[in-house]
Amino acid sequence: MKETLKKLVEAYGPPGNEINVRNIIISEIEDYIDDLKIDVLGNIIALKKGNPNGKKMMFAAHMDEIGLMVTHIDKDGFLRFAVMGGVKVHNLVGERVQFANGILGVIGVESLKSWKDIDVYKLFIDIGVKSREEAQKKVSVGNSCGVNRDFLALEDRIVAKSLDDRIGCLIQIQMLKQMKSIVPSHDVYFVFTVQEEVGLRGAKTAAYGVYPDIAIAIDVTIAGDTPEPPKVDLYLGKGPAIKIKDVSMITNQVVKDFMIDTSEKYKIPYQLEVLPYGGTDAGAIHLTKDGVPSGCISIPCRYVHSPSEMVDLHDVHYAIQLGLKLIESYK
Repeated sequence: MKETLKKLVEAYGPPGNEINVRNIIISEIEDYIDDLKIDVLGNIIALKKGNPNGKKMMFAAHMDEIGLMVTHIDKDGFLRFAVMGGVKVHNLVGERVQFANGILGVIGVESLKSWKDIDVYKLFIDIGVKSREEAQKKVSVGNSCGVNRDFLALEDRIVAKSLDDRIGCLIQIQMLKQMKSIVPSHDVYFVFTVQEEVGLRGAKTAAYGVYPDIAIAIDVTIAGDTPEPPKVDLYLGKGPAIKIKDVSMITNQVVKDFMIDTSEKYKIPYQLEVLPYGGTDAGAIHLTKDGVPSGCISIPCRYVHSPSEMVDLHDVHYAIQLGLKLIESYK
């Protein structure tokens, strides 16, 4: 499982450029599904068939990561950029980035009177060239890049960029692998979405196409267990979180109770999540057509939207168990 996660988190995949991640996922799941299609936006919609007369259940995790896009190349070959998604600018200084063609660069900052003045317009990418003409042979305006960081295993905890939400993708992959010999009582769709970080875009089209009877997003959430943390009761290693609300949704009461009851029935540790900011694919899914009862399984994560996000593998294993039991229990 760690090897699969390493491939996922180290892959290049800013919003709109998820193809490398998509190819990894397809290679992992193609032997465990009954049908697969890629929709117009680039979502993977994988089907595990059950009773054709039964209901439709959908899980969703997003493939994209926060990223940057080149907006200007100056005469000396330095690249200015815009952010894609909730990039924390102070995390970028000194970071290495990678473009789709493999070109690497480092992020520098103009001289500042105070670090309070730091802003995306003060930053630039240095790809080691001496002129605009030389830079344009390697990178163009409109090219995207993402942080270049290696996977790191610290015993039961994983540190990597893009655990938001490659960890959700891994959970869905593992659920499919563990379902190999199981025929569910209903069709189960495993959707790997695009462009979540820039507005839940892939989830909108995928949910419209599938139009499930119930949907569960799988994503990360902030942890509240570091020095002077956000005031949330979420901790690494105490189980996945069942979402109560975030900015994008209030969890459907029936779905929330179903998830809690299932966790308690099978003695799966869980936490309750009330997120004061942010959202997940469930925020788009629950508004599809005339509404889809939706919920979310969240993995507590330290340092979200940084180059070194951290999760605990115990939470991941429990999330896989919970997802499988939800499939088994849904009627």
